[in-house]
Amino acid sequence: MKQTILILFLFIGLQSLFAQSDKTEQKIDKLLSKMTLEEKIGQLTLYTSGWDQTGPVLRDSYKEDVKSGRCGNLFNAHTAKYNYDLQKIAVEETRLGIPLLFGYDVIHGYKTIFPIPLAEACSWDLELTEKSARLAAKEATAGGLHWTFNPMVDIARDPRWGRIAEGAGEDPYLGSLIGVAKVKGIQGDDFSDKHTMLACVKHFAAYGAAQAGRDYHTVDMSDRTLREVYLPPYKAAIDAGAATVMTSFNEVDGVPASGSNYLLENILRKEWGFKGFIVTDYTSINEMVHHGFAADEKHAGELALNAGVDMDMQGAVFQNHLQESVKEGKVSEKDIDEAVRRILRYKHKLGLFEDPYRYSDEKREKEVMFSEEMMEHARDAGRKSIVLLKNEAVEGQPLLPLSKSTAKIALIGPLADNKEDVLGSWHASGDVSKVVTLRKALTDALPKAEITYIEGAKMDNNTEEGFEAAIEASKNADIVIMAIGENYRQNGEAASRSNLDLPGGQQALLEAIHAIGKPIITVVMAGRPLTISWMDENIPAIVNAWHLGTMAGPAIVDVLLGDYNPSAKLVITFPRNVGQIPIYYAMKNTGRPFKATDKYTSKYIDVPNEPLYPFGYGLSYTTYEYGDLKLNKTEIGMDETLEVSVKITNTGKVDGVETVQLYIRDLVGSTTRPVKDLKGFRQVKLKAGADETITFKLTSEDLKYYNQQMELVAEKGDFKVFVGSSSVDVMEADFTLK
Repeated sequence: MKQTILILFLFIGLQSLFAQSDKTEQKIDKLLSKMTLEEKIGQLTLYTSGWDQTGPVLRDSYKEDVKSGRCGNLFNAHTAKYNYDLQKIAVEETRLGIPLLFGYDVIHGYKTIFPIPLAEACSWDLELTEKSARLAAKEATAGGLHWTFNPMVDIARDPRWGRIAEGAGEDPYLGSLIGVAKVKGIQGDDFSDKHTMLACVKHFAAYGAAQAGRDYHTVDMSDRTLREVYLPPYKAAIDAGAATVMTSFNEVDGVPASGSNYLLENILRKEWGFKGFIVTDYTSINEMVHHGFAADEKHAGELALNAGVDMDMQGAVFQNHLQESVKEGKVSEKDIDEAVRRILRYKHKLGLFEDPYRYSDEKREKEVMFSEEMMEHARDAGRKSIVLLKNEAVEGQPLLPLSKSTAKIALIGPLADNKEDVLGSWHASGDVSKVVTLRKALTDALPKAEITYIEGAKMDNNTEEGFEAAIEASKNADIVIMAIGENYRQNGEAASRSNLDLPGGQQALLEAIHAIGKPIITVVMAGRPLTISWMDENIPAIVNAWHLGTMAGPAIVDVLLGDYNPSAKLVITFPRNVGQIPIYYAMKNTGRPFKATDKYTSKYIDVPNEPLYPFGYGLSYTTYEYGDLKLNKTEIGMDETLEVSVKITNTGKVDGVETVQLYIRDLVGSTTRPVKDLKGFRQVKLKAGADETITFKLTSEDLKYYNQQMELVAEKGDFKVFVGSSSVDVMEADFTLK
């Protein structure tokens, strides 16, 4: 009886949902019937407001464009009052009163800034990631925004590429899970909730594989690599319900993404069933002319619309040329109507037709911005993102955690008391005045210590004018903490680097202070892996703190003083030098695998094959012991489950969190397979001395890949399974799929 009632309620709920959907479609059809072609094209147009700049500004007439119906969407417009005034123009001063959609790059926070995405991914904490996205959306929507160009799910295996800071690293499995968590956090369960906004999955597709790590550069890869490595995170985010997708700047297989039927129609809409709308990246339609794919901008607009693009970001190509293209029969007005429908649906879902000003509540804005909830989360996310790379003993004890009774500390470096750069790239509308620096946090935490701060070096030039003061302060200290790395402009979009050493005079300063002989802790703050081989060889303690945002200082001090036991693990491989790039854990073997005694095998003659720090690596203030790896069987059928178990024991003196990782290797395939593939992980909280047995489950679904016919299949044969604390520190066992 209860089951019958439940089914009845479900049926009634679905009927109501379908009825509401039909009603919305009827409203959209009615509105479309009233629209001129120019007004329809206006809905396909997205202009920057001029408030913020994320690329070359091509026009400054956006208010007039809104008033005339030539622009239906704006980005870089934010704050409740500013957007209220713009919305008022659209709703009250245009012929049809269609509300504007406001977008913004809320990448790792809006006003309160959380760790950069690459840093937060190192937490391997999906609940944390979802919460960060949810709180960022809560703050952004209070600032009048409806739409964020986030998540960036581009797999990136070249740290020279500046936008590696914006993604989740090198692995498609972990990257997919993080993408899903962000979509859920941004969009929630109901768009009518004014704390949620539209997510935009970007950059479709394979932008992270730009040749030579140079932003906007060519991407060239096999369809196999595209589908096995680069596409999975996009699909996972779309399956999670992402409302919008952004095209990438690059070409794939000789075709710029914004003009690619293969990417946008064949894969995105037909194969994956994507129902949302597609927006280009900034002026990427225009750029198809420079690619040599379009004869002129009019031609580029035709290629883009016919490939499946719905909205033109900033380039004004649709606005300037689509009417003529329709008259010439090169673009169908029916296709324009479908694009308009997709955009209007989401304006309806957000409730903008019912209340265009529902996101413009100044009272709510004041309550939410920099609230205690935001600041506490920024600190928590920050400390969970910090990777401890090295912690050697000095005088018999690990240098970290730092004793709270330390009397004299020299705090040296351009990032020690820096408010802006610790916000990281894409820090939206982050307020520098709210940032708590490392110097401030350390001084607050150790009020009795004598802390001498000296900037010492610059990140953007090689001057040594601060060296003498830094050296003197270090001589008089018990311990030296050096806060060094990149400024926020040295990574992110349009910030590719061919040299990943410490920029400016920082390396020289580090070597000069090292020569004094005092114990040194380096706190490295950057948006990418840096080449720090000298540091690894000479400095006893290395804390990779990335760019952590508004509460960077307290988060770092929590780790330095042991109030938080570091638990993060790398999601990107650290190379020894740029000559090793690209280097990542899921490499394939060659016909001549490495052999130390044989020159004619795949290796360098001047540097080891191994990275400086591998994927999945990260130290703790405690130690973990892995028991024997156990399988419930050594053979499984296509419809059976393999259980892989291991006991983890915290053998140290402090509580901690360990991320247990599971990898597989297909030993013989109809196409070659990587030496390892991440297929699972579990985070285990263990008190000192405690243990827990972890069990992973694998099925044939986890073993699938693309065969020679590009069919996604699981093939019978022998496999290895690896479990451990990183991609290299593992135990292994064998099993067979039969």
